[in-house]
Amino acid sequence: MLPSSAPSRPGIRRVPTPSILRLALPSPLRRLFDYLPPRGVDVARLQPGVRLRVPFGRREMVGVLVDKVEASDVPADKLRPALAVLDREPPMPAHLLELCRWTAQYYQHSLGDTFSWALPNLLRQGDPAEARQQRFWHAEPGAREEDPRLARAPRQRETLKILKQHPHGVAHDLLSQLQINKDSLDLLQEKGLVTLEVREHRVPPHHGPWLAQAELPLNAEQRAAFEAVRAGFGSFHSFLLAGVTGSGKTEVYLQLIRETLEAGKQALVLIPEINLGPQTLSRFERRFNARIALLHSALTDRERLDAWLAARDGDADIIIGTRSALFTPLKNPGLIIIDEEHDASYKQQEGLRYHARDLAMVRARLENVPILLGSATPALESLHNAQSGRYGLLRLTQRAGGAHQPKFHRLDVKSLPLDSGISMPLQRSIKETLAAGQQVLVYLNRRGFAPTLLCHDCGWISQCPRCDARMTVHQGSGELRCHHCDHRERPPRNCPKCGTVDLRPVGAGTERAEERLRILFPDYPVLRIDRDSTSRKHAMRDLFATINKGEPCILVGTQMLAKGHHFPRVTLVAILDADGGLFSADFRASERMAQQIVQVAGRAGRAEEPGRVLIQTHLADHPLLVQLTEQGYFAFADQALTERRSAGLPPFSHLALLRAEAHKPGQAEGFLDEACAEAERLQATLGHEVELLGPVPAPMERRAGRYRAQLLLMSTARAPLHRLLTPWLQTLEGMPSGRQVRWSLDVDPIDLF
Repeated sequence: MLPSSAPSRPGIRRVPTPSILRLALPSPLRRLFDYLPPRGVDVARLQPGVRLRVPFGRREMVGVLVDKVEASDVPADKLRPALAVLDREPPMPAHLLELCRWTAQYYQHSLGDTFSWALPNLLRQGDPAEARQQRFWHAEPGAREEDPRLARAPRQRETLKILKQHPHGVAHDLLSQLQINKDSLDLLQEKGLVTLEVREHRVPPHHGPWLAQAELPLNAEQRAAFEAVRAGFGSFHSFLLAGVTGSGKTEVYLQLIRETLEAGKQALVLIPEINLGPQTLSRFERRFNARIALLHSALTDRERLDAWLAARDGDADIIIGTRSALFTPLKNPGLIIIDEEHDASYKQQEGLRYHARDLAMVRARLENVPILLGSATPALESLHNAQSGRYGLLRLTQRAGGAHQPKFHRLDVKSLPLDSGISMPLQRSIKETLAAGQQVLVYLNRRGFAPTLLCHDCGWISQCPRCDARMTVHQGSGELRCHHCDHRERPPRNCPKCGTVDLRPVGAGTERAEERLRILFPDYPVLRIDRDSTSRKHAMRDLFATINKGEPCILVGTQMLAKGHHFPRVTLVAILDADGGLFSADFRASERMAQQIVQVAGRAGRAEEPGRVLIQTHLADHPLLVQLTEQGYFAFADQALTERRSAGLPPFSHLALLRAEAHKPGQAEGFLDEACAEAERLQATLGHEVELLGPVPAPMERRAGRYRAQLLLMSTARAPLHRLLTPWLQTLEGMPSGRQVRWSLDVDPIDLF
């Protein structure tokens, strides 16, 4: 179990063949571990990628075989044998193993932990990588209920009678529904009157035409995009489909997938959020006579493994999933699609901090298949890659079906009274829209009732005891809640500072907007869609069922409403507060704000009725808002890229962020000071091509009771940055100060908070 270095050193005792197994274990340590093969196992038959159960300290772990070597740095008498080989064949194909190696190297992460992210939980625990087996109980052909051995066994007699009524057998999972007792079956089996048959559960192969529903006609722009991607089938090509909201990007996806299926290949479609899964699955099921697998974190472990195996074995034709579905093996890969490619949800923020969009590009190259990124508001990095010729740029500038783009109106609310964040001009617009039999979407990217609780007498503000953040008022649950660490407490009756009872919720969240809109428009349903209201199972489905009836209603929600949903009866979108991203310390804040405004605006006027977008702002003349609403997202993006180039910010530079946190103030900065000094020492040898910025306290210095700090590394090229990172991290792992803090490295961070 002891860690190995790379090649053996002189003087180290060599272990004679049979070979030594070099394994990647699910550990944060960036190294491999050497073991002897299990007793009686032919090492020559073991292939890289198979799983083995091994002892590790006082416990057991499941590792992945990476290599077989003849010698180890670990003394022969210290090497321990593996306990068991769990696979005859590697569960993951060679391309996926190579993707995991690339991922671990690029993101400077443990290879064993990377394999853990790629494998379903049951495989990480050592379950067999086989399709689920179903058990069926049968009555023997000659079995009779009058058998003398059943004379005093009425339950067994009744059980045998039920089984004889099902000549094809009774599934074990259905025993309780038929009121069959398992003990009775066991006794009948001992008497030779029933048998148990084990069948492997396999999805039947596809037969017949792929289309269950006629395809929609493509306009000229859609046809050009479709033909460009189709021409790249059979080899690696990357495309960015930049289409305005409602331009029919999904129809292009569907017709490309049909071409993929007809070629006998599989399609992998990534979506940013779980809540888009049922809607996407429903649309695909209506279009295709195909076997579709849906993968996301809400599945049970068994459901996820079944879908994973179906994709690997070719029993699923279309695989739809969130970012982790990127690691799903495909027997016959043919096409990868990343929908809403700009979305920050594709970046994993804990553990292995990978970006699914960027890794999908690597996977497409490894498997030699085309990849299509789609968005109405492409990430600036993707636009830059398209403008540089790395991606083929495909534009859809018109809405499909003759629908018109919504008209933007900047509503200056300076000096206007706001009723729970809603101005009088907006109230009139909502009333007119509802009276016309249409729907309204009110966007406010802030959960809860109010952002904070304030004492009107002394100015006390409810602060989280564990974070440098204010507590949000959640009136529905009657609590104050921190949206950063999830600390919860009851609101005080009196001000903790001055004792008065005049405590007021300040500002507006989705709960408060919902409550006020119900009072203002009592004759119409008000539906709130945010993380709190959709936490119950099927809640999102039920809300969308109400919306899709088409009756007048008001939708109130956060950015969950802005992603890919089709609401044909929504003709008015109201954005209650558009000023939040204009003055943030994060250089990406304006890009995110522009994307959110355009995406949520795109829910308006998607059918024959024209749409309007009212943006409440105190800065109606701000250049960013003016440019975005009058010239569109791509004019904003060109201006933003020019500013990024001048400032030397991504995509014109490459970043890595070393974060540290500790229970005591100063500990994190102390570790980062040492880390910075070590980086400067290494640069004396490697060349000073990486700029070190910091250490500095994190923008939110205290979070969940820990004090946080960060060190930013910036380089104009990737190669020098990674040349520094590899030896630097090896040194950091051995620093005594590093054991007193929790630290992590984020390569290509999208959040500097």
